[in-house]
Amino acid sequence: HSSFAKNCKQMVKEFAEIPVTDEVKPRVGLVGEILVKYHSGANNHVVDLIEAEGGEAICPDMLDFFMYGFYNATIKNRYLDGTRVSKFKNNMLIRIVNHLRNPMIKALRGTKFGHPTDIRKMAEKASKVVSLCNIAGEGWFLTAEMLDLFDEGINNIICVQPFACLPNHVTGKGVMKALKELNPSSNIVAVDYDPGASEVNQVNRIKLMMSVAFRNMRGEDTTADRSALDSAAPCKTCCGCENKDGK
Repeated sequence: HSSFAKNCKQMVKEFAEIPVTDEVKPRVGLVGEILVKYHSGANNHVVDLIEAEGGEAICPDMLDFFMYGFYNATIKNRYLDGTRVSKFKNNMLIRIVNHLRNPMIKALRGTKFGHPTDIRKMAEKASKVVSLCNIAGEGWFLTAEMLDLFDEGINNIICVQPFACLPNHVTGKGVMKALKELNPSSNIVAVDYDPGASEVNQVNRIKLMMSVAFRNMRGEDTTADRSALDSAAPCKTCCGCENKDGK
């Protein structure tokens, strides 16, 4: 554990010493269904697309998804039919994981790189928008990730999901209006990924979102672009056609 702490401090130090330019890029958070979010093949290399468009991709920590699963035992015990034994076991898992990654968090605290947010604080953030009883799939954690990105100053978000993923429709697409009311500067786009989906449609929606991001950086009025982005619903057909009417 002590060698891990030493290595973390050294890695942070070396990364901080890497020369960087003063170029300012819009930061784009990537949230959504866990496989599509982290698997470049499943999301058609969305990180490469963001970077090609001049943005900086920000992908939250994968381990927090498992912490969300552990904390759900507390939610179930508090509001549903979860047992105290299950709550106790999962809280112990949270304590163990926090203990193991605490050296990393200490090394990152106060730096420009940021660090993972405690899962209890994530739940507290999400509870202001959705019920914590949304525990199917990514559940309330998806909402929490977007709120956490806002707190880090990241207003541009791509919410990726498999086609017709119900949990993401509820706690992803379903909360976008509430999130935009909390943060009028937010620039969120939901993108469906499916073998039969149109890649052109996906790319165009992301490019439109990036256009809004750059105009926001320049302080320009993006009301019209936001309306276009909100109304540019992905094609609902299952054959991958590019129906301009979105029917």
